[in-house]
Amino acid sequence: MKKFSLLFTGLLVFNISYSQDDNLIVDDIYSKSIKKISRNAKVKKAFNYIIDIEEKTIKNHIELTEIEAPPFKEERRAKEFAERLKLAGIENVWIDSIGNVIGFLKGSVGNKNIAVDAHIDTVFPEGTDVKVRVKNDTLFAPGIGDDTRGLAMILTLAETIKKNNIEPVNNIIFIGTVGEEGLGDLRGVRYLFKNKTPKIDSWIAIDGGSIGRVNNQALGSYRYEVIFDGPGGHSWGAFGLVNPHHALGSGIKNFINKADAYTSSGPKTSYNVGVINGGTSVNSIPFKSSMLIDIRSIEPNRLKDMEEILYNSMQEALKEQNEMKRSGPDLTLTINKIGNRPSGIVEESVPLIQKTIAATQYMGVEPRLTIGSTDSNIPISLGVPAVTIGRGGDGGGAHSLDEWWINKEGYKSIQLALLILLSESGIDK
Repeated sequence: MKKFSLLFTGLLVFNISYSQDDNLIVDDIYSKSIKKISRNAKVKKAFNYIIDIEEKTIKNHIELTEIEAPPFKEERRAKEFAERLKLAGIENVWIDSIGNVIGFLKGSVGNKNIAVDAHIDTVFPEGTDVKVRVKNDTLFAPGIGDDTRGLAMILTLAETIKKNNIEPVNNIIFIGTVGEEGLGDLRGVRYLFKNKTPKIDSWIAIDGGSIGRVNNQALGSYRYEVIFDGPGGHSWGAFGLVNPHHALGSGIKNFINKADAYTSSGPKTSYNVGVINGGTSVNSIPFKSSMLIDIRSIEPNRLKDMEEILYNSMQEALKEQNEMKRSGPDLTLTINKIGNRPSGIVEESVPLIQKTIAATQYMGVEPRLTIGSTDSNIPISLGVPAVTIGRGGDGGGAHSLDEWWINKEGYKSIQLALLILLSESGIDK
Protein backbone atom coordinates (compact mmCIF):
# COMPACT_ATOMS: atom_id res chain seq x y z
CA MET A 1 0.00 0.00 0.00
CA LYS A 2 1.36 3.43 -0.93
CA LYS A 3 0.37 6.51 1.00
CA PHE A 4 2.00 9.88 0.39
CA SER A 5 1.86 12.56 3.04
CA LEU A 6 3.99 15.20 4.70
CA LEU A 7 5.40 14.34 8.10
CA PHE A 8 6.00 17.45 10.17
CA THR A 9 8.85 16.33 12.38
CA GLY A 10 12.52 17.23 12.53
CA LEU A 11 15.00 15.16 10.59
CA LEU A 12 18.68 16.01 10.63
CA VAL A 13 19.91 16.08 7.06
CA PHE A 14 23.40 17.22 6.29
CA ASN A 15 24.05 19.66 3.52
CA ILE A 16 27.01 18.03 1.81
CA SER A 17 28.69 19.39 -1.31
CA TYR A 18 30.95 17.50 -3.65
CA SER A 19 33.62 19.16 -5.75
CA GLN A 20 33.72 18.49 -9.45
CA ASP A 21 37.11 18.04 -11.13
CA ASP A 22 36.63 20.51 -13.92
CA ASN A 23 39.06 22.69 -15.81
CA LEU A 24 37.10 25.90 -15.44
CA ILE A 25 36.94 28.08 -18.52
CA VAL A 26 35.76 31.68 -18.25
CA ASP A 27 34.85 33.74 -21.27
CA ASP A 28 36.94 36.89 -21.33
CA ILE A 29 33.80 39.00 -21.55
CA TYR A 30 32.84 38.05 -17.99
CA SER A 31 36.30 38.56 -16.54
CA LYS A 32 36.39 42.05 -18.07
CA SER A 33 32.88 42.78 -16.81
CA ILE A 34 33.82 41.83 -13.22
CA LYS A 35 36.94 44.00 -13.37
CA LYS A 36 34.88 46.92 -14.65
CA ILE A 37 32.40 46.59 -11.78
CA SER A 38 35.22 46.37 -9.23
CA ARG A 39 36.70 49.62 -10.54
CA ASN A 40 33.44 51.48 -10.08
CA ALA A 41 34.03 54.23 -7.49
CA LYS A 42 30.94 53.30 -5.48
CA VAL A 43 31.89 49.62 -5.47
CA LYS A 44 35.39 50.47 -4.25
CA LYS A 45 33.84 52.43 -1.38
CA ALA A 46 31.47 49.53 -0.76
CA PHE A 47 34.34 47.06 -0.45
CA ASN A 48 35.89 49.25 2.26
CA TYR A 49 32.50 49.75 3.91
CA ILE A 50 32.06 45.98 4.28
CA ILE A 51 35.35 45.90 6.21
CA ASP A 52 34.46 49.00 8.24
CA ILE A 53 31.17 47.51 9.53
CA GLU A 54 32.57 44.05 10.22
CA GLU A 55 31.85 44.46 13.93
CA LYS A 56 28.18 45.15 13.10
CA THR A 57 28.06 42.10 10.82
CA ILE A 58 29.32 39.92 13.67
CA LYS A 59 26.80 41.52 16.05
CA ASN A 60 23.95 40.65 13.67
CA HIS A 61 25.43 37.19 13.26
CA ILE A 62 25.52 36.47 17.01
CA GLU A 63 22.17 38.03 17.88
CA LEU A 64 20.29 36.22 15.11
CA THR A 65 21.93 32.92 16.10
CA GLU A 66 20.57 33.37 19.63
CA ILE A 67 16.99 33.44 18.33
CA GLU A 68 15.73 29.87 17.97
CA ALA A 69 14.56 28.85 14.50
CA PRO A 70 13.58 25.17 14.81
CA PRO A 71 11.89 23.29 11.96
CA PHE A 72 8.49 24.85 11.16
CA LYS A 73 8.90 27.43 13.95
CA GLU A 74 11.03 30.15 12.34
CA GLU A 75 8.64 33.05 13.09
CA ARG A 76 10.66 34.87 15.79
CA ARG A 77 13.88 34.89 13.81
CA ALA A 78 12.02 35.82 10.62
CA LYS A 79 10.45 38.88 12.29
CA GLU A 80 13.81 40.02 13.62
CA PHE A 81 15.50 39.49 10.27
CA ALA A 82 12.77 41.55 8.59
CA GLU A 83 13.24 44.40 11.07
CA ARG A 84 16.99 44.39 10.51
CA LEU A 85 16.51 44.49 6.74
CA LYS A 86 14.49 47.67 7.24
CA LEU A 87 17.23 49.12 9.47
CA ALA A 88 19.71 48.31 6.71
CA GLY A 89 17.78 50.70 4.45
CA ILE A 90 15.41 48.38 2.57
CA GLU A 91 12.03 50.10 2.79
CA ASN A 92 9.84 47.50 1.07
CA VAL A 93 10.04 44.46 3.39
CA TRP A 94 7.37 41.87 4.09
CA ILE A 95 6.83 38.33 5.36
CA ASP A 96 4.81 36.16 2.97
CA SER A 97 2.08 33.69 3.95
CA ILE A 98 4.48 30.75 4.40
CA GLY A 99 7.00 32.75 6.47
CA ASN A 100 9.68 33.88 3.99
CA VAL A 101 11.17 37.31 4.57
CA ILE A 102 11.37 39.41 1.40
CA GLY A 103 13.08 42.76 0.96
CA PHE A 104 12.57 44.44 -2.43
CA LEU A 105 15.02 47.00 -3.80
CA LYS A 106 13.77 48.53 -7.03
CA GLY A 107 16.25 49.00 -9.84
CA SER A 108 16.43 51.96 -12.18
CA VAL A 109 14.96 49.87 -15.02
CA GLY A 110 13.66 46.87 -13.11
CA ASN A 111 13.04 44.46 -15.96
CA LYS A 112 14.37 41.52 -13.97
CA ASN A 113 14.36 40.34 -10.35
CA ILE A 114 17.67 39.11 -8.93
CA ALA A 115 17.33 37.20 -5.63
CA VAL A 116 19.99 36.70 -2.98
CA ASP A 117 18.98 34.18 -0.32
CA ALA A 118 19.94 32.55 2.97
CA HIS A 119 17.70 30.23 4.96
CA ILE A 120 16.28 31.18 8.34
CA ASP A 121 15.69 27.73 9.80
CA THR A 122 18.11 25.42 11.59
CA VAL A 123 17.95 21.67 12.22
CA PHE A 124 17.77 22.01 16.01
CA PRO A 125 14.55 21.28 17.92
CA GLU A 126 12.74 23.78 20.10
CA GLY A 127 14.46 24.28 23.45
CA THR A 128 18.02 23.84 22.16
CA ASP A 129 20.50 26.13 23.90
CA VAL A 130 21.56 28.54 21.14
CA LYS A 131 23.56 30.94 23.30
CA VAL A 132 26.77 31.86 21.47
CA ARG A 133 29.96 31.00 23.31
CA VAL A 134 33.10 32.93 22.40
CA LYS A 135 36.47 31.27 22.93
CA ASN A 136 39.41 33.27 21.64
CA ASP A 137 38.52 33.93 17.98
CA THR A 138 35.95 31.13 17.68
CA LEU A 139 32.15 31.40 17.93
CA PHE A 140 30.37 28.26 19.17
CA ALA A 141 26.61 27.70 18.89
CA PRO A 142 24.10 25.47 17.12
CA GLY A 143 23.39 27.17 13.78
CA ILE A 144 26.26 29.66 14.00
CA GLY A 145 27.28 28.73 10.50
CA ASP A 146 24.30 26.97 8.90
CA ASP A 147 22.87 29.33 7.92
CA THR A 148 22.84 32.29 10.28
CA ARG A 149 26.10 33.56 8.83
CA GLY A 150 24.31 33.75 5.48
CA LEU A 151 21.57 35.93 7.00
CA ALA A 152 24.17 38.29 8.50
CA MET A 153 25.89 38.53 5.11
CA ILE A 154 22.62 39.53 3.42
CA LEU A 155 22.03 42.29 5.98
CA THR A 156 25.51 43.65 5.30
CA LEU A 157 24.96 43.42 1.54
CA ALA A 158 21.73 45.38 1.82
CA GLU A 159 23.22 48.09 4.04
CA THR A 160 26.33 48.36 1.87
CA ILE A 161 24.31 48.90 -1.31
CA LYS A 162 22.05 51.50 0.32
CA LYS A 163 24.71 53.41 2.30
CA ASN A 164 26.99 53.70 -0.73
CA ASN A 165 24.19 54.86 -3.03
CA ILE A 166 24.61 51.95 -5.43
CA GLU A 167 21.61 51.89 -7.75
CA PRO A 168 21.11 48.56 -9.51
CA VAL A 169 19.67 48.45 -13.01
CA ASN A 170 17.47 45.46 -12.21
CA ASN A 171 15.58 44.80 -9.00
CA ILE A 172 17.35 43.05 -6.12
CA ILE A 173 15.35 40.87 -3.74
CA PHE A 174 16.87 40.05 -0.37
CA ILE A 175 15.32 36.82 0.92
CA GLY A 176 15.34 34.77 4.11
CA THR A 177 13.64 31.43 3.38
CA VAL A 178 11.95 29.02 5.76
CA GLY A 179 12.03 25.23 5.59
CA GLU A 180 15.34 24.58 3.89
CA GLU A 181 16.46 21.94 6.36
CA GLY A 182 15.32 18.33 6.72
CA LEU A 183 11.59 17.74 6.47
CA GLY A 184 11.10 21.37 5.63
CA ASP A 185 11.76 20.00 2.15
CA LEU A 186 12.57 23.44 0.68
CA ARG A 187 9.03 24.63 1.41
CA GLY A 188 9.99 28.32 1.48
CA VAL A 189 11.69 28.43 -1.90
CA ARG A 190 9.06 26.08 -3.40
CA TYR A 191 6.40 28.58 -2.39
CA LEU A 192 8.25 31.49 -3.98
CA PHE A 193 8.61 29.79 -7.34
CA LYS A 194 5.13 28.29 -7.31
CA ASN A 195 3.41 31.59 -6.59
CA LYS A 196 5.82 33.82 -8.54
CA THR A 197 5.19 36.76 -6.22
CA PRO A 198 7.61 38.16 -7.01
CA LYS A 199 8.80 36.41 -10.17
CA ILE A 200 12.49 35.56 -9.85
CA ASP A 201 14.84 35.59 -12.85
CA SER A 202 18.14 34.70 -11.14
CA TRP A 203 18.88 33.11 -7.78
CA ILE A 204 21.99 33.44 -5.63
CA ALA A 205 21.96 31.39 -2.41
CA ILE A 206 24.48 31.75 0.41
CA ASP A 207 24.77 28.46 2.23
CA GLY A 208 27.59 26.22 3.37
CA GLY A 209 31.22 25.91 2.53
CA SER A 210 34.14 28.24 2.30
CA ILE A 211 34.71 31.04 -0.15
CA GLY A 212 35.23 29.62 -3.63
CA ARG A 213 32.19 27.37 -3.66
CA VAL A 214 30.29 27.57 -6.95
CA ASN A 215 27.44 25.12 -6.48
CA ASN A 216 25.84 24.74 -9.90
CA GLN A 217 24.44 21.21 -9.60
CA ALA A 218 21.48 20.19 -7.46
CA LEU A 219 21.72 16.89 -5.62
CA GLY A 220 18.26 15.32 -5.69
CA SER A 221 16.82 13.32 -2.82
CA TYR A 222 13.72 11.29 -1.93
CA ARG A 223 12.83 10.71 1.73
CA TYR A 224 10.37 8.24 3.19
CA GLU A 225 8.73 7.16 6.40
CA VAL A 226 8.07 3.41 6.36
CA ILE A 227 5.56 2.10 8.93
CA PHE A 228 4.56 -1.48 9.77
CA ASP A 229 1.44 -1.73 11.99
CA GLY A 230 0.19 -4.77 13.90
CA PRO A 231 -2.05 -5.61 16.87
CA GLY A 232 0.77 -5.89 19.42
CA GLY A 233 0.67 -8.16 22.45
CA HIS A 234 2.58 -10.07 25.12
CA SER A 235 5.82 -11.70 23.95
CA TRP A 236 4.72 -15.09 25.45
CA GLY A 237 0.96 -15.03 25.68
CA ALA A 238 0.43 -13.55 22.21
CA PHE A 239 3.33 -15.29 20.51
CA GLY A 240 2.45 -16.03 16.90
CA LEU A 241 1.02 -12.60 16.13
CA VAL A 242 2.65 -10.58 13.35
CA ASN A 243 5.66 -8.61 14.58
CA PRO A 244 6.29 -5.15 13.00
CA HIS A 245 9.95 -5.15 14.09
CA HIS A 246 10.60 -8.49 12.42
CA ALA A 247 9.02 -7.19 9.22
CA LEU A 248 11.00 -3.95 9.31
CA GLY A 249 14.25 -5.84 9.87
CA SER A 250 13.49 -8.12 6.95
CA GLY A 251 12.50 -5.15 4.81
CA ILE A 252 15.74 -3.34 5.57
CA LYS A 253 17.74 -6.44 4.68
CA ASN A 254 15.84 -6.85 1.40
CA PHE A 255 16.30 -3.21 0.50
CA ILE A 256 20.00 -3.01 1.40
CA ASN A 257 20.86 -6.10 -0.64
CA LYS A 258 19.06 -4.80 -3.74
CA ALA A 259 20.15 -1.20 -3.29
CA ASP A 260 23.78 -2.20 -2.86
CA ALA A 261 23.72 -4.11 -6.13
CA TYR A 262 22.03 -1.23 -7.95
CA THR A 263 24.31 1.52 -6.64
CA SER A 264 27.55 -0.40 -7.22
CA SER A 265 27.64 0.96 -10.77
CA GLY A 266 26.35 3.99 -12.66
CA PRO A 267 26.04 7.59 -11.46
CA LYS A 268 26.60 7.97 -7.72
CA THR A 269 23.49 7.15 -5.73
CA SER A 270 23.28 6.87 -1.94
CA TYR A 271 20.84 5.42 0.57
CA ASN A 272 20.64 5.68 4.35
CA VAL A 273 18.32 4.40 7.06
CA GLY A 274 18.68 7.28 9.50
CA VAL A 275 16.00 6.75 12.17
CA ILE A 276 14.24 3.64 13.53
CA ASN A 277 11.38 3.86 16.04
CA GLY A 278 8.91 1.54 17.78
CA GLY A 279 8.31 -0.82 20.65
CA THR A 280 7.38 -0.33 24.29
CA SER A 281 9.24 -3.03 26.24
CA VAL A 282 11.43 -6.07 25.81
CA ASN A 283 8.55 -8.44 26.59
CA SER A 284 5.94 -6.84 24.32
CA ILE A 285 5.30 -7.52 20.65
CA PRO A 286 5.35 -4.00 19.20
CA PHE A 287 2.23 -2.61 17.56
CA LYS A 288 4.28 -0.30 15.34
CA SER A 289 7.73 -0.20 13.78
CA SER A 290 8.95 2.65 11.58
CA MET A 291 12.01 4.07 9.92
CA LEU A 292 13.10 7.20 8.06
CA ILE A 293 15.18 6.68 4.95
CA ASP A 294 17.07 9.07 2.68
CA ILE A 295 17.95 8.33 -0.97
CA ARG A 296 20.08 10.69 -3.07
CA SER A 297 21.28 10.91 -6.64
CA ILE A 298 22.19 13.45 -9.28
CA GLU A 299 20.09 11.47 -11.77
CA PRO A 300 16.27 11.71 -11.41
CA ASN A 301 15.73 8.28 -12.99
CA ARG A 302 18.05 6.70 -10.44
CA LEU A 303 15.87 8.09 -7.65
CA LYS A 304 12.78 6.57 -9.28
CA ASP A 305 14.51 3.20 -9.60
CA MET A 306 15.53 3.29 -5.94
CA GLU A 307 11.98 4.16 -4.97
CA GLU A 308 10.75 1.06 -6.73
CA ILE A 309 13.39 -1.05 -4.98
CA LEU A 310 12.24 0.33 -1.64
CA TYR A 311 8.55 -0.38 -2.26
CA ASN A 312 9.21 -3.91 -3.56
CA SER A 313 11.52 -4.71 -0.63
CA MET A 314 8.96 -3.61 1.95
CA GLN A 315 6.11 -5.45 0.21
CA GLU A 316 8.18 -8.65 0.23
CA ALA A 317 8.78 -8.25 3.95
CA LEU A 318 5.07 -7.64 4.54
CA LYS A 319 4.09 -10.77 2.64
CA GLU A 320 6.74 -12.86 4.40
CA GLN A 321 5.65 -11.76 7.89
CA ASN A 322 1.95 -12.27 7.20
CA GLU A 323 2.62 -15.77 5.88
CA MET A 324 4.54 -16.59 9.08
CA LYS A 325 1.79 -15.56 11.52
CA ARG A 326 0.01 -18.24 13.57
CA SER A 327 -2.92 -16.15 14.70
CA GLY A 328 -4.52 -12.72 14.61
CA PRO A 329 -4.87 -10.04 11.93
CA ASP A 330 -2.41 -9.25 9.16
CA LEU A 331 0.36 -6.72 9.39
CA THR A 332 -0.19 -3.51 7.38
CA LEU A 333 2.35 -1.32 5.57
CA THR A 334 2.33 2.43 4.96
CA ILE A 335 5.02 4.29 3.03
CA ASN A 336 4.88 8.08 3.28
CA LYS A 337 7.00 10.12 0.89
CA ILE A 338 8.11 12.95 3.17
CA GLY A 339 10.72 14.64 1.01
CA ASN A 340 11.37 15.30 -2.66
CA ARG A 341 14.28 17.53 -3.57
CA PRO A 342 14.68 17.77 -7.34
CA SER A 343 18.00 17.47 -9.12
CA GLY A 344 19.44 19.37 -12.06
CA ILE A 345 22.40 21.34 -13.33
CA VAL A 346 23.19 24.85 -14.48
CA GLU A 347 25.81 24.45 -17.18
CA GLU A 348 29.17 26.10 -16.67
CA SER A 349 28.57 28.23 -19.79
CA VAL A 350 25.47 29.94 -18.31
CA PRO A 351 26.23 33.65 -17.66
CA LEU A 352 25.47 33.52 -13.90
CA ILE A 353 27.95 30.67 -13.41
CA GLN A 354 30.52 32.41 -15.63
CA LYS A 355 30.15 35.61 -13.60
CA THR A 356 30.48 33.69 -10.32
CA ILE A 357 33.65 31.93 -11.48
CA ALA A 358 35.11 35.20 -12.80
CA ALA A 359 34.29 37.09 -9.59
CA THR A 360 35.80 34.32 -7.46
CA GLN A 361 38.99 34.41 -9.50
CA TYR A 362 39.10 38.20 -9.22
CA MET A 363 39.03 37.83 -5.43
CA GLY A 364 42.16 35.69 -5.65
CA VAL A 365 40.33 32.47 -4.76
CA GLU A 366 40.27 29.22 -6.73
CA PRO A 367 36.64 28.52 -7.72
CA ARG A 368 35.27 24.99 -7.25
CA LEU A 369 32.20 23.68 -9.06
CA THR A 370 30.22 21.63 -6.54
CA ILE A 371 27.15 19.47 -6.17
CA GLY A 372 24.88 20.00 -3.17
CA SER A 373 21.37 20.08 -1.76
CA THR A 374 20.34 23.70 -1.09
CA ASP A 375 17.57 26.19 -1.81
CA SER A 376 19.00 26.40 -5.32
CA ASN A 377 17.63 22.91 -6.10
CA ILE A 378 14.21 24.37 -6.88
CA PRO A 379 15.18 27.10 -9.37
CA ILE A 380 17.76 24.79 -10.98
CA SER A 381 15.09 22.12 -11.54
CA LEU A 382 12.85 24.78 -13.14
CA GLY A 383 15.51 26.04 -15.52
CA VAL A 384 16.09 29.31 -13.65
CA PRO A 385 19.79 30.32 -13.43
CA ALA A 386 20.89 29.65 -9.85
CA VAL A 387 24.07 29.22 -7.87
CA THR A 388 24.95 28.63 -4.23
CA ILE A 389 28.09 30.29 -2.87
CA GLY A 390 29.89 29.75 0.42
CA ARG A 391 29.64 31.66 3.68
CA GLY A 392 33.37 32.09 3.95
CA GLY A 393 35.38 32.33 7.12
CA ASP A 394 36.27 29.01 8.68
CA GLY A 395 33.85 26.66 10.38
CA GLY A 396 32.73 23.14 11.12
CA GLY A 397 30.43 20.89 13.12
CA ALA A 398 27.35 21.73 11.05
CA HIS A 399 24.13 20.23 12.45
CA SER A 400 25.83 19.54 15.79
CA LEU A 401 25.60 21.25 19.17
CA ASP A 402 29.30 22.10 18.87
CA GLU A 403 29.02 23.95 15.55
CA TRP A 404 31.69 26.65 15.26
CA TRP A 405 32.76 29.52 13.04
CA ILE A 406 35.84 31.77 12.88
CA ASN A 407 35.84 35.16 11.20
CA LYS A 408 38.84 34.36 9.03
CA GLU A 409 38.67 37.09 6.38
CA GLY A 410 34.92 36.67 6.40
CA TYR A 411 34.54 40.07 4.73
CA LYS A 412 35.91 38.61 1.49
CA SER A 413 32.87 36.36 1.06
CA ILE A 414 30.59 39.41 1.42
CA GLN A 415 32.66 41.35 -1.10
CA LEU A 416 32.46 38.38 -3.46
CA ALA A 417 28.69 38.11 -3.01
CA LEU A 418 28.39 41.83 -3.78
CA LEU A 419 30.39 41.44 -7.00
CA ILE A 420 28.25 38.52 -8.17
CA LEU A 421 25.02 40.28 -7.22
CA LEU A 422 25.93 43.52 -9.01
CA SER A 423 27.24 41.68 -12.06
CA GLU A 424 23.80 40.07 -12.37
CA SER A 425 21.72 43.17 -11.56
CA GLY A 426 23.90 45.74 -13.30
CA ILE A 427 24.83 49.18 -11.93
CA ASP A 428 23.20 52.39 -13.06
CA LYS A 429 25.77 55.09 -13.74
